[in-house]
Amino acid sequence: MALLEVNDLHTSFFTPAGEVRAVNGISFNLDRGKVLGIVGESGSGKSVTAYSIMQILASTGKIVSGSIKLNGQELVGSGEKIMKTVRGNKISIIFQDPMTSLNPTYTIGHQLVEAITLHTSRNKKQAWDRAVEMLELVGINEPEKRMRQYPFEHSGGMRQRVMIAMALACEPDILIADEPTTALDVTIQAQILELMKDLQEKLGMAIIMITHDLGVVAQLCDEVIVMYAGSICEQGTAEEIFYNPKHEYTKGLMRSIPTADTAGTKLQPISGTPIDLLNMPAGCPFAPRCDNAMRICLRQSCERMEINAEHQAACWMNVKYKIDQESVHPENAGDTEGGDAQ
Repeated sequence: MALLEVNDLHTSFFTPAGEVRAVNGISFNLDRGKVLGIVGESGSGKSVTAYSIMQILASTGKIVSGSIKLNGQELVGSGEKIMKTVRGNKISIIFQDPMTSLNPTYTIGHQLVEAITLHTSRNKKQAWDRAVEMLELVGINEPEKRMRQYPFEHSGGMRQRVMIAMALACEPDILIADEPTTALDVTIQAQILELMKDLQEKLGMAIIMITHDLGVVAQLCDEVIVMYAGSICEQGTAEEIFYNPKHEYTKGLMRSIPTADTAGTKLQPISGTPIDLLNMPAGCPFAPRCDNAMRICLRQSCERMEINAEHQAACWMNVKYKIDQESVHPENAGDTEGGDAQ
């Protein structure tokens, strides 16, 4: 049984302008010790997926349908009392911006101790010792001194390390890292990612890495989900996604990455703008921005189809791909007649 099972999750925000369907039918499993990357541009539903799992949505947000199981226990509809025992203890989250996630009016030590005493049975002395231990674990020098300092006395990288220490203090089974390297310089980014990789191996926890940076995904993740307009457009192992992308959006993301081969040339951005979630089209949500869109793409959305045992993609371009693959075997030739490739 998977550690975390998310099945057909739908989350919406109910606004005066109408229902914003931020997450549309997300499904995935996360096993112990694995790192799952969720990739997509701003507004694709990555963070809302994480907040749905933690059930910390804004007041206008609601899980409309679907299932979230942790170790077989259903979390959707379980109530706040159950979720308080899950947050911190079993699932922790590192929020996007450490500059605003820490309270500037309290010391680092106060905030760490508060988090530990809230989610564990430790007293204040034990919580203080645990906080010092965690700061040392995440590579902060002079932890006792840092405990008595305020957030403004720390650099961005140090504050991010404090947030990681806070998230890991209760030894969760799952760590959700929501854009953990945003606003950090490249050197500090590398240090934070290396730190998370080391801690994941030492503690054996599972990680959900939410990011728009494919370089981060390549460095850390075992499996990858690519999201667009609140839906999964492609899912598979990191190797499959990077070396055999099968959705036009994923291909566009790959083309926009600077490499040694593209030095001195212009990058190829994805044209157009993200779709309005209040006015979703009948067909594929990426079709208005897709250079290879066909008539069927505009009329009908594509269900995720299996490329191979480790790879799925929701793109009509793969219908021809599957026909070509199946036609290699004469016994399957009859199965493809009259297909939807036209």
